[in-house]
Amino acid sequence: MTKEMAIFQAQGSLNASNAHEFHSSLMQKIQSDRADGLFVDMSQVESLDSAGLISLVSALKHARQLQKRLCLCSVPPAIRIVFELTQLDRAFEMVDELPVAA
Repeated sequence: MTKEMAIFQAQGSLNASNAHEFHSSLMQKIQSDRADGLFVDMSQVESLDSAGLISLVSALKHARQLQKRLCLCSVPPAIRIVFELTQLDRAFEMVDELPVAA
């Protein structure tokens, strides 16, 4: 049986002004989707602050509680450095690009 992954498109700035809305959308996608996990496409993200990071960490924790996979993909270099500086690159699974459906 193949594992199905849903895709969630993150975009713009993930910061204190929209972190709550971003978090709610992400949590809803994790809970409602029948997929085994979620790819968060970060290719359109321009900036990320601590509130955005907290939203992603919380979503990762929630996905793990549901035994689902949460994977960040297409993370721009400027955003990836935030994960590296906070050592969250060790917690998150990151892939360079979205897998192409076979």
